[in-house]
Amino acid sequence: MRKLKNSELGRINVEEFKQAAKIPIFIILDNIRSLNNIGSIFRTSDAFLVSKIYLCGITAVPPHKEIHKTALGSTESVDWEYCDNTFDLIERLKEDAVKIVAIEQTDNSTSLESFDIKKHEKYAIVFGNEVKGVQQAIVSASDICIEIPQFGTKHSLNVSVSCGIVLWDLLKKMKL
Repeated sequence: MRKLKNSELGRINVEEFKQAAKIPIFIILDNIRSLNNIGSIFRTSDAFLVSKIYLCGITAVPPHKEIHKTALGSTESVDWEYCDNTFDLIERLKEDAVKIVAIEQTDNSTSLESFDIKKHEKYAIVFGNEVKGVQQAIVSASDICIEIPQFGTKHSLNVSVSCGIVLWDLLKKMKL
């Protein structure tokens, strides 16, 4: 077995990415404070051809050297938009028939492996603040809350790790 060089991976360039068909998933970052997490989520969104990222509330926006450190240029490929108010954004997306999915532990959350995605639907996946999670008003406005199963002693996962897990699972359900 031989490790491949970057030149052998056959990746598309930014222009080709912009023209490529995207998965019908939008990412909403609800008050994410870590610039490294924001950059990591951009990079993961690039890997999975996410349609768009919405940066809401206190979530920082590119260009920023700390975002760039983990995004590695994906802020140039992935479409993004800043929205001051997450709730207003969700109402706007609902008007466009986008299903709102909060990633949060609730009294009625659905475990990720049990969530059935419909291929003809569009989804906005909401990831919350590293300490407080998704705001209760956003949880209440969501169509469904999904919880990532965990079996250890900790209550949560890093938000960028959660994003990768959720996107991979949804992509498998959509394409594989």
